[in-house]
Amino acid sequence: MDRERIRKRLTYWENQYDKLTSAYAALVDGGVKSYTIDDRTLTRFDISSLKRAIEEAEDKISEYEALLDGMAPRRAFGVLPRDW
Repeated sequence: MDRERIRKRLTYWENQYDKLTSAYAALVDGGVKSYTIDDRTLTRFDISSLKRAIEEAEDKISEYEALLDGMAPRRAFGVLPRDW
């Protein structure tokens, strides 16, 4: 993936993060009963899914910033404890 495409994706996720955090703040503060992001309407019942979306956006931002800095993307691995 080239640097220009990475920058575009990073900009996209930063914009999404800003929108999601604004929606979260508005819903948590209690100033509104519903909040609309683009074509999606959120209510107080959607706060848990909104938290997950914010965490996903944070992860994506970190990933693309690392790619721009020349680091390899993070890889997940598991450790299986064994009782011998």
